[in-house]
Amino acid sequence: MIEIIFFGLFITCVNADGAADVVLSCALVEEGSGLSGMEGGALFSRTPATLVLRDVAVGPEEPLEMLSPFVPPSVPDPELFLFEASVTSPDIPNTDRLLHADCNELEVLCEISRYSSKGLQDSSDQTFFMVSITVEELDFSISLILETLPVEKHQSTLMHNKLGLPLSQSGTLLTKAIFVVFSNTKSLSAPLRGNVVLDCGFKQQEVPLAHQVDVEWRLQHRGKGWKVLDLKTTLDDPEGVHADVNVERKDSSMNAGLVVREGNVSLTLPALKVSDEGTYICTVSIGHFHAQQVIQLHIIQPPHISLSEEKLMLKTPQTLKCFSRNYYPLDAQMEWLFVSPTATEPELFKDQGSLTSHRQHSDGTFSLSSHLVVPPAVPPGTKIICRVSHVGLDAPLDVSVLVETPKIDSYWWFLGFLIVTILFFYQVMK
Repeated sequence: MIEIIFFGLFITCVNADGAADVVLSCALVEEGSGLSGMEGGALFSRTPATLVLRDVAVGPEEPLEMLSPFVPPSVPDPELFLFEASVTSPDIPNTDRLLHADCNELEVLCEISRYSSKGLQDSSDQTFFMVSITVEELDFSISLILETLPVEKHQSTLMHNKLGLPLSQSGTLLTKAIFVVFSNTKSLSAPLRGNVVLDCGFKQQEVPLAHQVDVEWRLQHRGKGWKVLDLKTTLDDPEGVHADVNVERKDSSMNAGLVVREGNVSLTLPALKVSDEGTYICTVSIGHFHAQQVIQLHIIQPPHISLSEEKLMLKTPQTLKCFSRNYYPLDAQMEWLFVSPTATEPELFKDQGSLTSHRQHSDGTFSLSSHLVVPPAVPPGTKIICRVSHVGLDAPLDVSVLVETPKIDSYWWFLGFLIVTILFFYQVMK
């Protein structure tokens, strides 16, 4: 297998028609041809390579004069790995987002591998490659299958030394995109019991309308995997009324009409549970070709926080409890602070009390509590704070209680009142 992976640099150029060319600098990795004796894993070799995405649409606001045209080597070199691919047919969505990724210091990951499928054989005139391009910071990813374009062969035609494929007069390997699967969401978070739509779509070159489209969504989590939903329909059924849908995850859904009309294979998941968290794989197949997108779904539920006391009057040491309930994921931090009557900023208690063990509930959420023994030496007017930090909170959340001046015990107050009253009447009667 041959792979090309991101190597370091990419630039943007403009061609004569005003459309931009995005040039990705890559490395060719060929398994099984590394140096003998290397330890660990498959042997491989690396060779610099370049991928040119031609004719990326440029908006009217783009300063084309700032972009330099891509110029292939003046002398074709059959040792170079220089791939060309047009992005206009089929249209590859959102490739314009690559135009300024280098200026914005975004990491672009480009991977290319030799594509093979059962029943699909490479020939001297037709070879297929799988390309994956991801920009993590933009939450953007595409997978496309390239087919090599025929090159008129004559005596002076160059053949690539390693790939054995004919090159254009400028020394490039000419290809066209024939199938694209894309997603504008690589990772997202959603609340427990909320709803979420996992974005995935496809485009393909013109094919007979009778072609069947197979879509499968799978979930993988903690080493296990299972099917969520699969759908089969044909491109001559624009409303998707004859689609064959198999739902494994209750109430999950996909719009069969949008699958056919727009290539929209997004998955809707309502009433999210903790068990819905994981890695979702969207696989689209048409004929001999299939490609995937991978989307990470994180379930986030912030904690409910409370104290055991609404007010605190200290005559003896008193235990104060802080409860953090029904949160997900597991990691939560609790700490105790205080603000004295003469201070403006909170300080940490030297004794941070004791934490209970995490308790997991039937819905998969967790609870935790902390116990702090407050000594009677803490002066009235002091604010005692329980602070909880969790990924589901935009900022740490505080709950607090104010230490109040102790009241005179009601028994002694009543006894004193009774004595004073008796003495008063005694004096009156006397």
